[in-house]
Amino acid sequence: MEVLDAAAVRAGLDPVELVAALREVFAGDEVTVPERTLQSIGSDSSATLLLKPAWGLHGLLGVKVATHHPANGSLGLPSIHATYLLLDEATGAPVAVLDGTELTRWRTAAASALAADHLAREDVGEHLLVGAGNVAASIPACYAAVRDIRRTRVWARDAGRAAALVERLRTEGYAADVAPDLRAAVRAADVITTATSATSPLVLGRDVRPGTHVDLVGSFLPDMVEADEELMTAARIVVDAPEARHTAGELAGPLARGTLTESDVTTSLADVVAGRAAGRTASEQITAFVSVGTAAEDLAAAALVLRSRPST
Repeated sequence: MEVLDAAAVRAGLDPVELVAALREVFAGDEVTVPERTLQSIGSDSSATLLLKPAWGLHGLLGVKVATHHPANGSLGLPSIHATYLLLDEATGAPVAVLDGTELTRWRTAAASALAADHLAREDVGEHLLVGAGNVAASIPACYAAVRDIRRTRVWARDAGRAAALVERLRTEGYAADVAPDLRAAVRAADVITTATSATSPLVLGRDVRPGTHVDLVGSFLPDMVEADEELMTAARIVVDAPEARHTAGELAGPLARGTLTESDVTTSLADVVAGRAAGRTASEQITAFVSVGTAAEDLAAAALVLRSRPST
């Protein structure tokens, strides 16, 4: 059994190939994805354990064990840690253990890029990243696989972290700068990606221009909210997984209050990629991708890492 650390996982996940692998998975129906298991852990009720299995791809079965500790930022640690166990589907024999944190950040970014390929306008120029963590850092490389972004702007509550990410993106060859004023940056953006653990809205519908695509990847619990109700009721919504409707705060709250109905949130990324539903339908349309992370993405990414390993 191989043990693949973060560096090995990163080396096996070319963004173009990863977006293509996710496109293939979302367009097909061979992967089985049971409902995830979610449990509060320890004395800190804000800490969460997630178990996410999937199987049916290249003869593999995978299980991700992930934890979410919102207070980790104050310790200089990522809020999400994960380990991924890859098994032979036919026998159950272990094949590899992968760094699930690295796997998660890249498959999340690639899923956002895949959604943007169907939902963002072709002529987008300015991309706003709200958040400066590991997922945000992976977004530009994956978006570059589907759109020609001219400038990336970064806003974070911690201005120092925003500046550090900008410097990192510049060294990677991206035109990037800090957005000191979030609302002004939202008004100027063609695409907005939020990757935070926010529990109150950061992106307000009143500030989002017609034609903007909003990519919401941070919220995966009902009390996590990155965009307000005004935006969600104005946007064409696409979800990556059925449970997003009731676990992402941007949808769970409006659905409970009746400002959104189930028919407003029935379009999945799989429907769009497979051609069963339209993506963007008008240039002035506001679109929103609500991503809570489906286990099919993890399995596709892990399988890609395994296939990229040099033969011995």
